[in-house]
Amino acid sequence: MRAAMRIWGMGTGMAMGLAALAGPLAAGPGFGSWESLGEALFFDPNLSRDRTQACATCHDPNSGFVDPRETDLGRAVSLGDDGRSLGTRNAPTVGYAALTPPFHLSAEGKWVGGLFLDGRAADLEAQAGGPPLNQVEMAMPDKPAVVARLRETPEYVAALEALAGKAVFDIPEAAYDAMTRAIAAYERTPEFAPFDSKYDRYLRGEYELTRQEDLGRLLFFSQQFTNCNLCHQLKTSPVDPQETFSNYEYHNIGVPPNPALAHMAGPDRGLMDNPGVDDLAQAGKFKVPSLRNVAVTGPYMHNGVFEDLRTVVLFYNTYNTRSEARQINPETGQPFAAPEVDGTLSMKELTTGPALEDDRIDALVAFLKTLTDARYEDLLGE
Repeated sequence: MRAAMRIWGMGTGMAMGLAALAGPLAAGPGFGSWESLGEALFFDPNLSRDRTQACATCHDPNSGFVDPRETDLGRAVSLGDDGRSLGTRNAPTVGYAALTPPFHLSAEGKWVGGLFLDGRAADLEAQAGGPPLNQVEMAMPDKPAVVARLRETPEYVAALEALAGKAVFDIPEAAYDAMTRAIAAYERTPEFAPFDSKYDRYLRGEYELTRQEDLGRLLFFSQQFTNCNLCHQLKTSPVDPQETFSNYEYHNIGVPPNPALAHMAGPDRGLMDNPGVDDLAQAGKFKVPSLRNVAVTGPYMHNGVFEDLRTVVLFYNTYNTRSEARQINPETGQPFAAPEVDGTLSMKELTTGPALEDDRIDALVAFLKTLTDARYEDLLGE
């Protein structure tokens, strides 16, 4: 069943996906745990209005849990269930997302955690419940409509009644919440956070970093030479085996607008789109992403404006260099454009550390590649 369902998740086409889904589910043995039920739901396109889109469509497990599909705008944003609608943000990976803390205000007065780039979902369950009802994504009209789709599959009904109680379908809200609980349970399995990259193997003494990778590691964790770990180190120790490479804070780093996203009504307000935030000082701030699998989950930034990981490092370097040549975006041949949202930039973090020369830029990129899970190493193209 898993292999057949994942044909759809790989994006091989609607006809093949639905055909593969229909047979195994009809004859399947059912789901004995929240995790196994959640896996089935994660790959099920029937939970979208036109039955063309599953969670796995925009979070393909074979592509670092991001959207590999090309649109007229490249891969900057995702195509919706109707085949026409386009999102306004780059789909973030759900790899390692289970380790994100709940959305909260820290003791230092900083917003931290939450799911989505603006933290509007407090936890994985809330995040899983968003896309089915988003009219640009899976486009279902309401929760009862989604629950009606669940009822079409007897195995789902049996599993939900066994796991959540016989009365779970009496109230659509309860059945919908049970669905999100199952998807979240699947996303909490080791499949999403295996900690088996070259870096993890290095920590366990199973891999020897190259000289360039090791230089990048030293630079990354040193505030004397870079500003990387100010936002991309969660744990106190630089050799913590559970490091997710994000402190989950929110920052405006001055990302330029993506001119390809002409369908947007205006600049992306970031954290200001979180209904729990009404402070104008948060405009243009986005959650610091995990760097796990960063080398295979481009394009980069909330709007997909940069295609190459090295460009991202060069962009950060613009805040610390006086070289005019270093202000040029290699992807356009023009200077990096002005911030999409100005006035709230995290200048203290951005201007920490010296300017970087090519050897150190390349070393940082080499180190970031070592954060790629073993299953995705073939995607590095090396």
